[in-house]
Amino acid sequence: MKPILFCITLMIVCSCKNTEKSEEGAEKSSTDISAISTKEFTEFKVLDSKYIDNSKLWEPFNIDLSDFTIDKYNALKPLILEQDIPTLQQHIQDGKLSYEDLTKFYLYRIRAFDRENDLSLNSVISLNPYVISEAQQKDVDVKNKMQKHPIFGMPILLKDNINTEGMPTTSGAVAFQNNNAKDAFIVERLKKQGALILGKANLSEWAYFFCGDCPSGYSAIGGQTLNPYGRKIMDTGGSSSGSGVAVAANFCVAAVGTETSGSILSPASQNSGVGLKPTVGLLSRRGIVPISSTLDTPGPMAKNVTDTAILLDALVGFDDTDPKSVKRDLEGTSYYENNFKENKLRGKRLGAFTTLLEDSLYVRAIEDLKTQGAIIIEIEPEKVELPDFLRLLNLDMKNDLPNYIKTSGDSNLTVKSVQDVMAFNQKDSMSTMPYGQSLFAGIVADSATDKEFSEIKTTLKTNGKFFFDTPLERDDLDGILSINNYHAGFAAVAEYPAITVPMGYTDNGAPKGLTFIGKPLTEASLLSWAYTYEQASKRRVAPENYN
Repeated sequence: MKPILFCITLMIVCSCKNTEKSEEGAEKSSTDISAISTKEFTEFKVLDSKYIDNSKLWEPFNIDLSDFTIDKYNALKPLILEQDIPTLQQHIQDGKLSYEDLTKFYLYRIRAFDRENDLSLNSVISLNPYVISEAQQKDVDVKNKMQKHPIFGMPILLKDNINTEGMPTTSGAVAFQNNNAKDAFIVERLKKQGALILGKANLSEWAYFFCGDCPSGYSAIGGQTLNPYGRKIMDTGGSSSGSGVAVAANFCVAAVGTETSGSILSPASQNSGVGLKPTVGLLSRRGIVPISSTLDTPGPMAKNVTDTAILLDALVGFDDTDPKSVKRDLEGTSYYENNFKENKLRGKRLGAFTTLLEDSLYVRAIEDLKTQGAIIIEIEPEKVELPDFLRLLNLDMKNDLPNYIKTSGDSNLTVKSVQDVMAFNQKDSMSTMPYGQSLFAGIVADSATDKEFSEIKTTLKTNGKFFFDTPLERDDLDGILSINNYHAGFAAVAEYPAITVPMGYTDNGAPKGLTFIGKPLTEASLLSWAYTYEQASKRRVAPENYN
């Protein structure tokens, strides 16, 4: 069985070995994460959504897309497919492209590939019905020199646990099907910078902290998301599955995901993309359906490091309603501008886990880094565990979900708690929870005193920091190198940032990513190292059936 991949990927085994599947269900200890690991599913109970009417989804666009012919689409392909944001913006400045045509191009691809056909990926849950008219307005605005940020006019997909006006925020759950809420803070930031919200991306339901023994990428609302590199064969990663798949298949310029532990790193690496999990607090969590107020963070996902940095720039901002929000002067800084003009890898000391050196792609990536001047130090992983990780998530979500409903959800929501959602699902279990809801049951069953909960959080953060800080300080390292989301659990509890970049494909064609992990608020360094590696290696290859 491959290394455990899952939305809240808790890699608590220091050697990155797999946790064996237990049949004891609720009898599992709170350190046994097999219930929420991604499984090697090749058969699914459900593929297509029972709740998305494709004809209604496309009804707002039928007239505007009627003149967007196959010839027009093919003419635009070389200008758009696999191109980064600066290139797209230059095409628009040169008159070769418009924001309207860019938006219609992505809509055309989503309609052609995403649902109800032999190549369907089920990565998009809903579309912004006004996005074409908004793109037309951007074409007017750009002529009036209103573009202030590179994200201006770029069609972005948002994971469907991020509140967005004009589209319901479902978290993939039927109980939230009509959760029409005001924009999340980060959506306000995107709109202020001129981004176009194209629509909402599918996800592992409730950010994969719901069903336990179920495939990543499944939600009752969105159906089963599938990997374009191996449809029905390769795992999508979770829980930002739709965001990772939509980016890989060129259904948008970039997307926003969320991570508790591995939920960005996993689908980005599984779909040969770039995903950045920021330091907790760098980006606001207000208006995002939560798992854990301790660990949750949104983050950018894209096909390349350049677009990831630009999207991060557009999302950043201090939010005084988020107790973890970083209060510093972020408005005048940029993670993109001037950050990639020199090789910042040269002379950097990066730790490589000896337990990963049997992976040929990892070894090749290390050699690529050395050619760029990086100094690689082999390190043994520290022998430390993450006790009560699941209990942290249980206890946080038990309080955080009701708080979200009260402060950020639709006032007409009839469910107010985890128990309410479970009772709602019982009314039509085959439609609302075909894989069960065992993790929600675990939330309801768990409890702790304030002192116990505080001790759980303190122990986890201490252990997570110890796992990274010991080699960082002992060997005077600048960062740590991992694969995919293998050490996402430690980065989660330490609240450290991480970025994954395509490093190649296994013998069966499965994508893998090289993951850089650093100290808090070192996103600029992580991005610059990732960029240098990306440009030197150029490992990403677009999925062949979607070109």
